[in-house]
Amino acid sequence: MKKILFVVFLMLVAGNFAFADTITIKHFVIKENPFADSEIALVAVDTAGNIQENVDGVFAFTINGFQEQMRFEKGTAFYRHKLDKSAFFYVKHVNDAGTHSMLYYIYKQDGKLHPMHVSWMLLVIIPLALVLLGYMFKRFIIIAVVIFCVFLYFNHHNGLTMPTFFESIFDGLKGMF
Repeated sequence: MKKILFVVFLMLVAGNFAFADTITIKHFVIKENPFADSEIALVAVDTAGNIQENVDGVFAFTINGFQEQMRFEKGTAFYRHKLDKSAFFYVKHVNDAGTHSMLYYIYKQDGKLHPMHVSWMLLVIIPLALVLLGYMFKRFIIIAVVIFCVFLYFNHHNGLTMPTFFESIFDGLKGMF
């Protein structure tokens, strides 16, 4: 009887160690897909920017408001939609560790894609600087309004809508606290 209880105890203890550690994506970057023209790849990285090659499987992402199931292999997933022009990409991933989101501007030039991370602080600083300049220099108000309208048109024309604009700012503020 003691042997049976000992074996059951060992099995229970061994069962607790047998569970696999869940893989979560906390940081990711967007890069040009080296295997396809005009496509991008999502790369799971750590805080130092090194690729997390242990990330394998299917993860849910929201890209520009559309739910996508991204298949990661060795830390890289390919977004299989071709880009025909420069555009903003708002990529969000929700997991048990929280919400992780990034705003990128993908600049397309001569068939090459150049992803640039857009900080939420930049989205706040540009309009505030225009308002501040307009307030400081009364003659600059009309020019500030024109520059602000160009800023809004550029953002909207390249796929950055107002809800995405504010969501990116709020996600950045939540990340600070």
